Amino acid sequence: MHILEIPSFFPPYGGLFCLDQAKALVALGHEVRILSNVQLGMTIGLKDFLTLPYGRYVHQLDGITVCQSYQRGIPKVVQYNVQRWVGIVMSMFRDYVSKYGKPDILHAHCAKWAGYAAMKISQEYGIPYVITEHLPLMQLEEEFGKAPSSAWQIPLLKEAYHRADVVLPVSEELVDDIACYYGKDYRWQYLSNTIDTDFYAYRPRPSREGRPFRFCCLADYNYRKGYDVLFDAYGQLQRQGFEIELHAAGRFTDGADCQKEIARRQLTGVKTYGRTDKQKVRDLLYLSDALVLASRSEVQPLVLLEAMSTGIPVVSTECIPQCLRIEGGCTIVPIDDADAFAKAMLMTLQNTPANARQLSEKVYQMASPQVVGMQLVTILKTIVASSQQTTV
Repeated sequence: MHILEIPSFFPPYGGLFCLDQAKALVALGHEVRILSNVQLGMTIGLKDFLTLPYGRYVHQLDGITVCQSYQRGIPKVVQYNVQRWVGIVMSMFRDYVSKYGKPDILHAHCAKWAGYAAMKISQEYGIPYVITEHLPLMQLEEEFGKAPSSAWQIPLLKEAYHRADVVLPVSEELVDDIACYYGKDYRWQYLSNTIDTDFYAYRPRPSREGRPFRFCCLADYNYRKGYDVLFDAYGQLQRQGFEIELHAAGRFTDGADCQKEIARRQLTGVKTYGRTDKQKVRDLLYLSDALVLASRSEVQPLVLLEAMSTGIPVVSTECIPQCLRIEGGCTIVPIDDADAFAKAMLMTLQNTPANARQLSEKVYQMASPQVVGMQLVTILKTIVASSQQTTV
């Protein structure tokens, strides 16, 4: 099959789940490329806004061909920025077809706005499309307001869902979570994201004797990720005299707001790294004894899978889906409960994982490129075959 991936988000703003799936499909013998238009924002990355290339170009990323464009967003003019983003993607697609031919199927990541653009392309070219959905309810609420909402975006995205050949939520719970905006009367099938299980391979950790216990949190510093709860829980353990460290990486963890909250609580042993690449993420996981994520809203945080794949346990909150609650590796506590989070961190600190290698193997069976890639290929082949029969 000839598959074109269209992500709503891509570096420098995340979105590597698209790249991982593309690599999995290529490894299975398919022709796969990525078409990426990234809207850059002045307020979230002025350096990127000023220095990343203008114009369109093609480059290689981990062996995958990426047709790339960077769009400079106009602050607070959301509807115009969206219209322009969709228009650029459709124009890039016309260029793509002239160079590579029509793909058999479009695979959009998130309805907002790649799924909508895929729908428009599908209508013009008669190509089937699927949407893998990643966005959590809280992130939608930040833009649309709480449901019921009259936001202008909702009818457009609802149409993209209903016209899709299938929607692939990365957790089953997501369908009910976002039904308040989109309903549920569309075709959907749960499919896990994939992680690079070879890259995040199991590695035994050194003895804990004579050194602090190392927690890590790999998430952007924002309200949804619950750093305030994590810092409160960490402070409780520190005041009780436990020798611990916290290594935090993600956008804005090295910023003034994060540093202010660390200082206000008089926390010690907290090291922050800001935005990091994949190599640094793995380095921090191999350095750490456990991962902590106090999120208030999630769909399928891949960092939990990456951590367990390397052989360390995780502590998180009730917002994460059942598919990630792997027995022997994942401890779940209520949202916004620093006391419960501290107790779970303490339990993790005091107990050595029973079988870390087995934990890594469970992640492989759920989220490896080989396993997820084969599942995705089966879905896409069925859609393409059906589409070809319809057009004959």
